[in-house]
Amino acid sequence: MYKDLYVFPAIFDYAEDGISVEFPDLPGCLTCGDNTEEALKNAKEALELHLYSMEKDNEPIPEPTPIDKIKIESNQVLVLVEAWMPLVRS
Repeated sequence: MYKDLYVFPAIFDYAEDGISVEFPDLPGCLTCGDNTEEALKNAKEALELHLYSMEKDNEPIPEPTPIDKIKIESNQVLVLVEAWMPLVRS
C-alpha cells in the first residue's frame, strides 16, 4: 500500500543560468527553476508526478536516503520536498 505523505531529499544545484533539481532516490525525477521559489514549486510538482506515475505502474517507492548520508558540492543545497498524494490522486 502506498503512503499519503512522502518527503524526499532534493539537491538544488545553483549555476549562473538557474537552478537544477534532482532527487537522488528517484532517477529521472529532474526539474529546474530560475530562482529558489520557482525551483521549489517545480520540485514539488515533479516529485508528485513521479511518485504518482510509480504508483500507477505498481512500482515500489524507495525509502528516502537520510539527509546526513547525502554528499553535496559547495554550489548545492539539500532541500526536503514533500508530496501530499491524496490531492495528486484526485
